[in-house]
Amino acid sequence: MVATVAGSLRISLKPQQSGSPTRHYAAAAAPVLAVAVVYYLTARLGLMEELVGDQVTPLWPPTGVALFALLVLGLRVWPGIALGALVLNSTIGSSLLAAPLITVGNTLAPVCAYLLLRRVGFRIEIDRRRDAVALVSLGALIGMLISASIGTGALLVTDSIAMADFWSTWSVWWTGDAMGVLVVTPFLLVIWTNLRIPRGVPWHRWLEAACLFTGTLLVAIVVMTSSYQLLFLIFPFLIWAALRFQIIGAAPCALIASTVAIVAAANDSGPFARHDLFANMTTLQAFNGTMALTALVLAAIIAERNSAHEQVERAVSQLTTLLGRLGRDHNNIHLQVTPPTASQSDDGE
Repeated sequence: MVATVAGSLRISLKPQQSGSPTRHYAAAAAPVLAVAVVYYLTARLGLMEELVGDQVTPLWPPTGVALFALLVLGLRVWPGIALGALVLNSTIGSSLLAAPLITVGNTLAPVCAYLLLRRVGFRIEIDRRRDAVALVSLGALIGMLISASIGTGALLVTDSIAMADFWSTWSVWWTGDAMGVLVVTPFLLVIWTNLRIPRGVPWHRWLEAACLFTGTLLVAIVVMTSSYQLLFLIFPFLIWAALRFQIIGAAPCALIASTVAIVAAANDSGPFARHDLFANMTTLQAFNGTMALTALVLAAIIAERNSAHEQVERAVSQLTTLLGRLGRDHNNIHLQVTPPTASQSDDGE
């Protein structure tokens, strides 16, 4: 479904031929409506793990979808984010005052995150260390403070939560929105920038990728269902993914591990058992943030190294070709200016 939506959004970016105003408005509205629909559907998916008030969840995929849409399509799709958020909040029992306030927060957070990322020159390929650090710090940890603060404040002023539950609710809200950016946005960007299946890839690379993703899932399940503190066992798989597949492997592995961790935290199982909500959200945020930062930064470092290696190889190849051409030209010039031998002079006399 994600690939289909990404393909339709990419088609909408193509320049439209001049036609009737109705066709022009329809073409402009299509990506906005698409964003609203995907936002609503992924929100319904995220609500399956709600923890507070039937609307606060430790993983909020729509935030990742919203930031992805802004990075790809620009600010012109922000009404789609607002529309999807308003429809959702109006249908899950939010009060007449809370629904628009939460919608404002859900819209402002990804928009501000997008503006911050654009300010620092973020590239959607995430092939530089600065891109990975910016996505984690500016996009997730800082940008999502807005939605968590406005949303939790809206629940408080409408008596949906008690004052004693403010910080625990705020932590869940912030964790969910930040996780949406950390694990969903990179995954969608990988799909967007790699829509075509690569050709000429040997079969053992596909087998290695299958083993990587399967191993990540199995180890994550074991770690998140064990009473022992074994969260660190996930990191070798993230390193494997980053070293061998860069962001194409790191983003899906981070999504798999984070999803399993969030389900475990929501069900108070494994390392999240016997702790209160605030402690679980703090642990979950620290784990997912560290995991995403490790995977994205390491993948970006490897991509930078590979790019530098390719540039050096191209420079050496071009220099070798140039030296060979100069050598041939020098030989030709030498032959043309060589003076006649003595026998050739005698024959001329």
